[in-house]
Parts: sequence; C-alpha cells; structure tokens
Amino acid sequence: MNKNQLLGLAAVAAIVILTAFLFTNRQATVEEPAPVPQPTVKMALVNLTELNESGEAGTATLKEVNGKVTVTLSLTGAAEGVTQPAHIHKGECPGVGAVVYPLTFPVDGQSVTTLDVSLDELSAQLPLAVNVHKSAAQSATYVSCGELSF
Repeated sequence: MNKNQLLGLAAVAAIVILTAFLFTNRQATVEEPAPVPQPTVKMALVNLTELNESGEAGTATLKEVNGKVTVTLSLTGAAEGVTQPAHIHKGECPGVGAVVYPLTFPVDGQSVTTLDVSLDELSAQLPLAVNVHKSAAQSATYVSCGELSF
C-alpha cells in the first residue's frame, strides 16, 4: 500500500470512529413534566341522630380540600319543602351551646356549605356538634344532632 492509500484508509477509519462516537454518546434527553400537586383531602363523618321524635336522622360529611371544609348534610325523614336552620354549635348533643359556624339551611334534608376553616382548626375547637332545627319558625325544636370527633 502506498502512502496515499494509507492516508485515505486512515481518514475513512477516523470518520467511522468519530461517527460511531457521536451516535453512541448522543442521548435523547426527555424532560419529565413536573408532577402536578394533588390537593390533600381529609374527611370526617358525623352521624346525625334523631331528636324529639322527629324521625329525622342522617349524616354530615366534612371534607377538607386546600384548607377549606365542605359540610354536606344529608337527612332522611325531613319534611318536604321545609327549610331547616342548621349550624355547627359549641358543645355536645342534645344541649348545644352558641352557634360557631352557620350552615346552609337544608331543604328536603339536603345542603352543602363551604367553611373557611380546616379540620385541624375545627378539632382545636372541640367539643362541637352539628344541629338541625325543625324550621325557622320552630327553631327552638331540634330534630337532629351529631357530635364532631376526629
């Protein structure tokens, strides 16, 4: 082999080696998207028991998302079409104290209220109870009550 052939062969070998080096070291970098933070959900269930032979009982579901508690009242036996005052009171059933948090008054036994308070903040205020009244006109008559516990 002459000198020119050796130089040509060396050049081809260098190109092949360089190309192989570039392709093996070239790694596709795929950026993983940052995980989307999921809201922390905490829940508590309060059993609402019948008072004063009302026939009304049910649940209050307290669900915290992003530091706010949504209270969902679901009562069976409620009078149809009657608006019933409901609150979270200081104290225990049946002799509850002052209203701490007013709730959306249930109609046909259903209501949803969002409170600007966390479950931890509610827990720090115990004892508390959810109380439902017979009607606005008969607010002194309690039909259902349940104590919060965490």
